[in-house]
Amino acid sequence: MAASTDPLALISTSADLPEEERTMQEMVRARVAREIRPQIGTWFLEGKLPLRDIARSFGEMGLLGMQLTGYECAGSSALGYGLACIELEAVDSGLRSFVSVQGSLAMTAIHSFGSEEQKQRWLPSMARGETIGSFGLTEPDFGSNPAGMRTAARNEGGDWILNGAKAWITNASVSDVVIVWARTPDGVRGFIVPSDTPGFEARALENKLSLRASVTGEISLTDVRLPADAMLPLVEGLSAPLSCLNEARFGIIFGSVGAARDCLETVLRYTCEREVFGKMLSAHQITQVKLADMLVELTKAYLLALRIAELKDSGELAPHHISLGKLNNVREALAIARQCRTLLGAAGVTNDFSPLRHANNLESVLTYEGTTEVHQLILGQKLTGHTAFR
Repeated sequence: MAASTDPLALISTSADLPEEERTMQEMVRARVAREIRPQIGTWFLEGKLPLRDIARSFGEMGLLGMQLTGYECAGSSALGYGLACIELEAVDSGLRSFVSVQGSLAMTAIHSFGSEEQKQRWLPSMARGETIGSFGLTEPDFGSNPAGMRTAARNEGGDWILNGAKAWITNASVSDVVIVWARTPDGVRGFIVPSDTPGFEARALENKLSLRASVTGEISLTDVRLPADAMLPLVEGLSAPLSCLNEARFGIIFGSVGAARDCLETVLRYTCEREVFGKMLSAHQITQVKLADMLVELTKAYLLALRIAELKDSGELAPHHISLGKLNNVREALAIARQCRTLLGAAGVTNDFSPLRHANNLESVLTYEGTTEVHQLILGQKLTGHTAFR
């Protein structure tokens, strides 16, 4: 019985979830299980993802920009978006990464800081998955410190001319449009850059050991000329892209719970079927101690995610709440993935089981959208009132 039980069902939270959100979660879980889970291990090994097909499928489900309103977006609650992220990352972090970058970064930037014309031009096709977007903030020499960016935009005859480079950009080499953040004489501004613009080049990274079922690339901009109306008019400095990052981090808080849940479910099934020293592996004390400890951390992470969604839906969410959730949940999910691998023994290093794949992916999730250290310093500043970044 235990082997087929959802570990998160032990605290009976599902009955308390609103019906609409619960239905959405079940629909996403069933569809990705049918369409993606059977192939995800192979895609990870081969380092590829049929992103165009997946984008259209996710668009049909209303997952792209689902937390946004209007422009063919679903207008979901924060909780609904979070629960969907659980089911996506339970299959692979690459799926949730795509949805985060498309909806929480690229689409949110346009939705929050764009003109009405920009919103009408881009958001509906992005919500349908017909247009793929990416978000160009990180640079080769500036990750945790985006204020040091070197990408620059200058005004020339009413047009904008962009020069610079961006690195570790999800979707870069397959994007139709990129939100590029650049330094101008008036501060950091955002620009909508169609990928077919002369001077724009994107190259896929091929040597990743993590997030292999995800498209990651580098972008170079050489005298990229854009019309005046390519600039997002409501951007004021770095606060704009950082607010988009917090939207993406919210999805990570829930998604990491999904990765950890899948690891624990996998190990529950395995240990209840594997015989060691004359009895099931799950019947050994040391196994049950490991399972119990992982269940406790998974449950705490899930409850923290639910609380953060409650704060977001009520308009009370603050950046330090996001840091608390991202720091804890990804760190604990990675620990669970590693521990689950040990319970699988030698079989755990094969592609027949998901925990080591999740662990590899979570190493990236631990780093992007703010490293562990960055979130520790954000929380430290909130606790003490002192800034320790410099």
